[in-house]
Amino acid sequence: MGVTETMVRRRVVKALRESSHAVADRWVELQLAQAGPRAGFDGRELREEADALITALAGGLDSDLPVHQVVNSHQELRRAVVDLSLRRVREGATPTATSLAVLALKEAVLETLQAATDDAAELYTAALLINRLLDAAGALSFDTYVEGREEIIRRQSRQLLGLSTPVVRLWRHVLAVPLIGTLDSARTQVVMENLLEAIQQDQAKVAIIDITGVPTVDTAVAQHLMQTVNAVRLMGADCVISGIRPSTAQTIAQLGIDLSKILTRARLADALAEAIQLTGEPVHEAAVPR
Repeated sequence: MGVTETMVRRRVVKALRESSHAVADRWVELQLAQAGPRAGFDGRELREEADALITALAGGLDSDLPVHQVVNSHQELRRAVVDLSLRRVREGATPTATSLAVLALKEAVLETLQAATDDAAELYTAALLINRLLDAAGALSFDTYVEGREEIIRRQSRQLLGLSTPVVRLWRHVLAVPLIGTLDSARTQVVMENLLEAIQQDQAKVAIIDITGVPTVDTAVAQHLMQTVNAVRLMGADCVISGIRPSTAQTIAQLGIDLSKILTRARLADALAEAIQLTGEPVHEAAVPR
């Protein structure tokens, strides 16, 4: 009787379950050797990862799923690979190192199988099976790493945008957003979200958008400003744009941009004085924070 894939799967499952500690120890050893002494990996965490993945690997192979579907369709195995990859993202490992760590499990499993049987045909079939299975796991870990890293970059970029567009309370019921640099769609969204939230929290009546630090005002920037002004008005607050320099005014006029419906002032101080008047409160009362 020839060697069948079903027989080999059973043999691999048995080896993984009976020798799980040895396989895990060997896999941790291989990963530490690959990463080098400066990688900063915690041996205990690597062992926990190894135990989880080896257990899930045995469960996946013991299922009725075809080998090419095991990694992506067996929930426990897929989750173990994804968790490992995302943990490596947080630790700062490279995607290549993460994939190689998963692929190193091949060597650990095959060494265990070699110790369990001398049948060359069975070992060959087992090697093919393990290669197919862990190649798929390596590909999944690489994709997961890239997606996880991109999400971290997006979140960090958003956090930096939030820090670069602070909402400042200048007076009672008067807020200001000093803009510095280019105003694009992503930054406009952050400005609007931060400003609208601050208007609600402080019950602000006037919001000042200061563009003194915006180097150029073109059609796109003007549209972004209009979007922010409209959002502020929907919250029931007035909006004043300050920092309109002569060069900025000239550019706006040449581009034919209509800002006539928006209250503008050349200086932040002028905008603040206008904002206090718009609140309808005496200066000595407005100056008292509440």
